[in-house]
Amino acid sequence: MAIDTQLFEGKLIRLAPIDHEKDPEVESRWTHDLELMRSLSQRSAMPLSVAQMKKKYEAIEKEVEESKKLFYFTIRGKEDARLLGFIRIEWIEWTHGTGNLRMAIGDRDDRNKGYGSDAMQLILRYAFDELNLYRLSAMVGEDNPGAVRFFKRYGFVEEVRRRKALLRDGQTWDVIHLGLVRDEWLALNERVGHE
Repeated sequence: MAIDTQLFEGKLIRLAPIDHEKDPEVESRWTHDLELMRSLSQRSAMPLSVAQMKKKYEAIEKEVEESKKLFYFTIRGKEDARLLGFIRIEWIEWTHGTGNLRMAIGDRDDRNKGYGSDAMQLILRYAFDELNLYRLSAMVGEDNPGAVRFFKRYGFVEEVRRRKALLRDGQTWDVIHLGLVRDEWLALNERVGHE
């Protein structure tokens, strides 16, 4: 990576810290979206108040500072700094150079506009070039085929399938574990860069 390469700024978005004044209200609204909440966690979906979101942000920042195993960024519009989502590298095992990736674009109207793709490119470069990780993982429910396709577009491959690990609305779904290693990411970037 060249020294003048922007680490936190893409074509459409910026990776930024939490804004404790504005973000809790925005993300509180997102917690009322059942589809989004189910895509982010296997826990039961539950709407959060603005006060609960403030506490959640405080807990995130405390974990970032104390554990050194979590890197959390908000995804903001480059032009207006509006909160679009978040992206995080979590469960980092420094000894092995591994981490888990999770991201979300909160408002349905902001999805499929390139914000997630821009954020993914930035976070992969950050994980592999800046943090010097060797491997990233992601877990996605089979009931979210768009997310599976999204990760695969960036070189993630299906590694494990936990059969019928999710029960939602009377139907069972597999949980798909995807992985990407640094060498595969470099090879993919080289191919894309030369086409």
